[in-house]
Amino acid sequence: MVPEVFRVERRAEEFPGTFTLHLSPIGMGRVAGFQPGQFSMLYAFGTGEVPISISGPSDQGSGYVYTIRTHGMVTRALENLREGGQLGVRGPFGSDWPISSLAGREILLVAGGLGLAPLRPVIYTLLSRGGGSAVRLFYGARSPREMLYRDELVEWSRSMDVQVSVDQAERGWTGRIGAVTDPLAATSFDAGKSIAFLCGPEVMMRFCIRVLLEKGMPPSAIYLSMERNMKCATGHCGHCQWGPSFICKDGPVFRYEDIRQWFHIRAL
Repeated sequence: MVPEVFRVERRAEEFPGTFTLHLSPIGMGRVAGFQPGQFSMLYAFGTGEVPISISGPSDQGSGYVYTIRTHGMVTRALENLREGGQLGVRGPFGSDWPISSLAGREILLVAGGLGLAPLRPVIYTLLSRGGGSAVRLFYGARSPREMLYRDELVEWSRSMDVQVSVDQAERGWTGRIGAVTDPLAATSFDAGKSIAFLCGPEVMMRFCIRVLLEKGMPPSAIYLSMERNMKCATGHCGHCQWGPSFICKDGPVFRYEDIRQWFHIRAL
């Protein structure tokens, strides 16, 4: 429950209102290992803390990377941090993507907006294992200027199938226009030997799940990251209770088969 103090080693502006922080511990600070899909609680001193997915290890390998969208007092305080600035970190917490079960399977990664951040460490883990040829990434953004990791998307496309679409085009955009479900629906894959990881707005994930089920993918092969209402990260406050589960403790990564009976209930 006590945060460790970290320093901002590098800051990158993804686009206005969204930024990436590379953090390392100060002094003898503890850096726990993390699994792709887990999150941390980031504490802005004097303001409060927020849950943020871990987007990868830091450049030096002794810290974490977080991509953050400004929304509320705490994230505004984090946005004001520059290199050398300090903040508190608790965690990692939560469940992770089932990377150990991916051998011999075709992997579909579907991300919308900021949902690419929790899938970023999955991509690097798979590429480091030489399994990029079996990976397909479908990424949807609102517009070309609101795309995450532009340079990395180009680099990833050299080793894996990357399909990017935007809701609204801008001058000079020559790529796909439309929902991320469109290229997903147009793609052929062996539903019995594939697995899908989804992260993004819930409405996007609902439609993507529908597409995958219509193509014959079993509910047990679909995983999604639910990130909402988390406050304490330990299941004590009850804010993130979702059906019989607590997102911070039982998630944020869930297997669709396990939560489908309440995932489509809008009141939840």
